[in-house]
Amino acid sequence: MHCAESTAKAHGATKKRGLKFMRIKGVEIENFRLLRGVAVGLEDRTTLIVGRNNSGKTSIAELFRRLLGEKAPSFRLEDFSLGCHERFWAAFEAFRAGGTAPDVIALLPSIKVTIDITYDVNAPDLGPLSECIVDLDPNCSEARLILTYGPRPTAPTTLFADLTVGEDVAVNRSTLFRALGSRVTSAYVASLEAVDPNDQTNRKVLEPKTLTALVRGGFINAQRGLDDDTHRERDVLGKVVEVLFQSALTDPVDPEKRTTAEQLKAAVEQIQGDLHAGFNAKLTSLLPTFDLFGYPGLSDPGLVTETSFDVDKLLNDHTKVRYVGVNGMTLPETYNGLGVRNLVYMLLQLLRFFREYQATPTAAGVHLIFIEEPEAHLHPQMQEVFIRQLDQITSAFVAQLNENRPWPVQFVVTTHSPHMANEARFEAMRYFLSVPDGVGMRRSVVKDLRKGMGGAAVPDREFLHQYLTLTRCDLFFADKAVLIEGTAERILLPAMIRKTDSTAAGQPQLGSQYLTVMEVGGAYAHRFFDLLSFLELRTLIITDIDAVRPNDAGKRVAVPVAEGVFTSNGCLKAWFGDDVSPQALLGKAAPEKTAGIRRIAFQIPEAAGGPCGRSFEDAFILANPARFPLDGDPALAAYVLAGDQKKSTFALEHAIEHTDWYVPQYIAEGLRWLAEGNPAPVELAPQVGVEIVADAVGDAVNVGKVGENG
Repeated sequence: MHCAESTAKAHGATKKRGLKFMRIKGVEIENFRLLRGVAVGLEDRTTLIVGRNNSGKTSIAELFRRLLGEKAPSFRLEDFSLGCHERFWAAFEAFRAGGTAPDVIALLPSIKVTIDITYDVNAPDLGPLSECIVDLDPNCSEARLILTYGPRPTAPTTLFADLTVGEDVAVNRSTLFRALGSRVTSAYVASLEAVDPNDQTNRKVLEPKTLTALVRGGFINAQRGLDDDTHRERDVLGKVVEVLFQSALTDPVDPEKRTTAEQLKAAVEQIQGDLHAGFNAKLTSLLPTFDLFGYPGLSDPGLVTETSFDVDKLLNDHTKVRYVGVNGMTLPETYNGLGVRNLVYMLLQLLRFFREYQATPTAAGVHLIFIEEPEAHLHPQMQEVFIRQLDQITSAFVAQLNENRPWPVQFVVTTHSPHMANEARFEAMRYFLSVPDGVGMRRSVVKDLRKGMGGAAVPDREFLHQYLTLTRCDLFFADKAVLIEGTAERILLPAMIRKTDSTAAGQPQLGSQYLTVMEVGGAYAHRFFDLLSFLELRTLIITDIDAVRPNDAGKRVAVPVAEGVFTSNGCLKAWFGDDVSPQALLGKAAPEKTAGIRRIAFQIPEAAGGPCGRSFEDAFILANPARFPLDGDPALAAYVLAGDQKKSTFALEHAIEHTDWYVPQYIAEGLRWLAEGNPAPVELAPQVGVEIVADAVGDAVNVGKVGENG
């Protein structure tokens, strides 16, 4: 093992404030709740974590809350991923069979967190990071820390020694896991190691507190207590004032703020002196006349009162932030909207985190701040402004309050808001996805958009980002997606889903699944294929045949399907080839219309050998002959009639006024495919014998859906 002191990069241990040359590059997590085995890269400033409900977004914040807390990291049985619970059972069986302690320990699972930190090798002072560098490579600019919550040497005895079980496996498991719930914390302990990034065998044991010396944590929780005014004012904002006061007392930059804080403290001390001189003398006179009972005697002390003011308690318990009113009145926190209070609270908390960091004599090299669901109570435009201005807020603190000395902060924002997701760049987003992990279990998969999205070319990525920004699509939060041509389909799709579901009683209902609808047109749908595959999002593309043929001048013009030679639809050409004809399209079977988790739907005859529409409107007309009596050639008549319709008027009329109609066959088939395949997760039963306890820190769970612990 190489010691840090022996390396060429063992800079002095002197700690320095504001180490701008240091940041967390990435984190690998094993066996914590849904995060059974994930790697999450972090941006230099702001990383946005997006994904569906119960995909593990909240778990990563809770994990770092444990790691960066004041106490040594500790976890419960419920924190171990369900997928690794089998290892407890295997260890128990090995223990019963007389296995040695090392063999049993090797079978037990551990929660492990690997943190990679990049730094400037030419920096004059690495502060607390110097203890964590164990490599000898002068060109290596990364340090690796591994925190392991693993079994103690006595863990087998602590966990299993007095357990007696019968022959029934289910009963055995129930007995085991109920007992483990109260024993894990005694049998496990947290340890920290510095590891050479280029040589996993080169390690150095560190004190767990080294992590908190190196990385400071800050957490703005999703539940902020802003709306609880049933019995009393919560004064959530006022609680921040105490921290601002304490940091002002030791402000190293602004002597004016330090002087103000000292004056406030002196004012309280003056009041304290006045109380002692006058108020307490009169208060003492109210005491009962104890001398009637022989007290005090010659050796007994007398009684006096003393009322004291503690400046900290005064600020904490009696100071409120109020809003300016009129006529000399001020209004309490609860008299303003939740959105404004939420925004003010988050800004004050960020200032508090900055002030605390600034006031710490030996500041950490990285300040990692988690902001959970900042969109709570904020209207869409305010959500966009918040995520856009986060960097500018940080810059303002540095410029105005810290003499431009850097604040080495990295933000991790978890959100369910498409407005925030679309405001951020693709490269800053980490997409969390929950996937099956055995019977009745799930785990998280993390997709890093900085690393690309499958085979998507850069121009397509730019197009997709601009499109999603313009449309505010919730593609990152849905379970399934429908890509449609235009206005008419968008207006009528909810009604078509209801009608299709009503004909499929006892089968999965699409109306109860989390669906996003994107209006992309036939020319652009195929540009989403790489992103949809990357997100593993089951998708139906509803498009038009768009039959065309060359005219006498050689220009391709729109014609009914029966007269068509080609299709002008870019998506169909991307799917089936540039030279596919309308007649060939009509001969495509369901398997040819399906590619993995994508299916394409285009017009087909309502009955075998019948007429076929060219677009949604004439297909709708042909599907409802009772409402649209047609003379002569039905396909031609429907094509002409559809051409006379204004799309939005046509759709609104059938969505609101005339609702007794049938869904065109090609759309009904596609919607049934979308509903039946990979339906939204239903309630999952935990492993036999594992008692899962509800935890307030888990992701929000949708009605009717329960995921794994996290």
